[in-house]
Amino acid sequence: MTEQATFGAGCFWGVEWVFRKVPGVINAVSGYAGGHTDNPTYRQVCSHTTGHAEVVQVTFDPSVISFEQLVEVFWALHDPTQVDRQGPDIGDQYRSVIFTQSPEQLRIATESKARAQVNVRRPIATEIEPLTTFWPAEDYHQRYYDLNGHTPYCHVFPSDVVAKLGLVKSA
Repeated sequence: MTEQATFGAGCFWGVEWVFRKVPGVINAVSGYAGGHTDNPTYRQVCSHTTGHAEVVQVTFDPSVISFEQLVEVFWALHDPTQVDRQGPDIGDQYRSVIFTQSPEQLRIATESKARAQVNVRRPIATEIEPLTTFWPAEDYHQRYYDLNGHTPYCHVFPSDVVAKLGLVKSA
């Protein structure tokens, strides 16, 4: 049995790239969530009129990695204190957000945010809210770095966090 988690941590290309490398993650799909426009396009989301964030929906095997461990990877792959931006990317679509899919995910995300705040000086800006609808992004956004031969520039794989969590990539 699999579960899903949905995270926004800046440009979805890098977020997807990171989560695809985490042991126990079966799939990661770039998309949009948190807005009021049905089936938005990238151009619409970038216009700042839809309310959507760029997100990645992660399908994972909870017997290998827990939601709590995925949230730890989420904190490590971006700066959760930045409001409506990550690095050079600026706009509400780049906000830091965890979209929860159950009361248990809400509890875990909220408790984890409180623990993460202890490790940073500025207030964590990450929003935590229930997922209403996930809209997959256009095909050209899926596996962007892999398909276009680019080196990720927005996010770096947090290998130290993955090792600390005791996750090992299966052969």
